[in-house]
Amino acid sequence: MNHVAKRARAGSTAVLTWAGLFTVLAVLTGCSGTSSVFGDDRSPGDAIRIVPKDGATDVGAGSPLEVTVPDGRLERVRVTRIEDAEQQEVPGRIAGDGRSWAPREDGYRLGLAGKYSVEAVAVDGDGHRSARSTTFTTLVPKDRFIGYFKPENRSTVGTGMIVSFDFSRQITDRAAVERAIRITTEPEVEVAGHWFGKNRLDFRPAGYWEPGTEVTVDVGLRDVEGAPGVYGSQRKKVTFKVGRSQTSVVDVREHTMEVRRDGELVSAVPVTAGAEKTTTYNGKMVVSELHDVTRMNGDTVGFGGEYDIKDVPHAIRLTKSGTFLHGNYWEDPDIFGSENTSHGCIGLRDVKGGGSDTPAGWFFERTLVGDVVEVVNSADRTVAPDNGLGGWNLDWARWKAGSALR
Repeated sequence: MNHVAKRARAGSTAVLTWAGLFTVLAVLTGCSGTSSVFGDDRSPGDAIRIVPKDGATDVGAGSPLEVTVPDGRLERVRVTRIEDAEQQEVPGRIAGDGRSWAPREDGYRLGLAGKYSVEAVAVDGDGHRSARSTTFTTLVPKDRFIGYFKPENRSTVGTGMIVSFDFSRQITDRAAVERAIRITTEPEVEVAGHWFGKNRLDFRPAGYWEPGTEVTVDVGLRDVEGAPGVYGSQRKKVTFKVGRSQTSVVDVREHTMEVRRDGELVSAVPVTAGAEKTTTYNGKMVVSELHDVTRMNGDTVGFGGEYDIKDVPHAIRLTKSGTFLHGNYWEDPDIFGSENTSHGCIGLRDVKGGGSDTPAGWFFERTLVGDVVEVVNSADRTVAPDNGLGGWNLDWARWKAGSALR
């Protein structure tokens, strides 16, 4: 799935009722769809070309960086170095004919040991928007490792945020690496690490963070030997703040999502969840990304050509494997609150292009990275704790058992 990101902002906490607000929408196929009328209505999103390619690794500093479309025009492009404490945007420009984007600086060189995201939106002659998003990582010098991590420096997050490190090399001395990452909080709370394999280390407290908690992550990996002859290269300090508490519970059987702010019910929103053969995971999932518009293609998540929607609005990522809570404009309005029709995602009523006064728009504008969405009463299994930021599905004893310092 490909995405174009936008940070949500906090909003009011009034109790909302959505009954009676539905309007007739065109039925298209998608993550939550069951039929297709795309036909030959092709858009430039099919041909947005990004170099380096999605998922490329060991990209050299002098490798080309470009975005092009053969038809239509690029509306916006954002290239960012991510998951390294502070996002650093690459200055660039779209050519006068709208067909290409390149770094503003001639001879621009990528930073080594970095992870980059490229987000592009293209528009065709009829004004239809399409989105594509890719990521790639650059070469890590021999015998060095780094940790790509979230959340961002100086960010405000939800109470379910988990500090997560993905290392560029396999770590064999996990105790040394875990010991080199120090997390302190104000007010003070116990925080423990948990390893998922040899490349990932997550940190969290016993329960959700208290609103207002200030967290400091002191990364002291420079010259720490994570594996024989392989040493860390990072030394930096990251801070973030925990915002208000917002948790949402999706009841698949009842087709509703109850949204609670600071413990008080503020809305009961009608939803559609996974169909009988493509059920939605149960369990607690943490918001890790927010996108005002994104492309969802079944080929990327094992559903073949069953759907390809290039402008899914208000998309909120819940798992690494592709579970989203997103706006849906292609289903009949009567679906929401009554039937489960999706390919595993959670759909909220929306309009094409995304509306601010729809259930999807309302929820998106009130969501933070780090908010928790819990799914209950689904026929599926509980989401794996390493699928996205799913660590809240482990109790505190099992979580602490995954630390190398126990």
